[in-house]
Amino acid sequence: MPSFLTPDPGLLFWMLIAFLVVFVLLAKYGFPIITGMVEKRKQYIDESLASAREANEKLANIKAECQSLLQEAQARQSQILSEATQTSNQIVADAKDKAQEEAARIIQDARRQIQAESERAQREIRSQVADLSIQVASKILSRELKHQDEQERWIDQVLSQIE
Repeated sequence: MPSFLTPDPGLLFWMLIAFLVVFVLLAKYGFPIITGMVEKRKQYIDESLASAREANEKLANIKAECQSLLQEAQARQSQILSEATQTSNQIVADAKDKAQEEAARIIQDARRQIQAESERAQREIRSQVADLSIQVASKILSRELKHQDEQERWIDQVLSQIE
């Protein structure tokens, strides 16, 4: 009875020959194609990994540049706000100084005007007092009074008429 586990030596020989022929054919034609495809696939994977690394590096550089630009923009914003605040404060201070100068000028003009009006009023009052004195003196001189009481009554009467 033939055993399946122990093959015949002739069968082993032909199996070995068939294996060698298939192996030689595969080694000559199949293995180079298979190894070439594996090598191409390896190269493609390596290139993909290199591209991914390069993309990650570019992304990291872009993120760093973006962060740098953002910080620069924030610094510029702070600088602009600071300059605007300083300019605003300077404008307010200048306006306040101009307003104080204008107020001082207006007050000085008003004082001059008041002084001029006061001097004019004093001249007018002096003129009126002089006129009144002349009128009183002429009335007093037109009537000569002998007694002190009569003179005082007469002066009071003339003054009441003038008012």
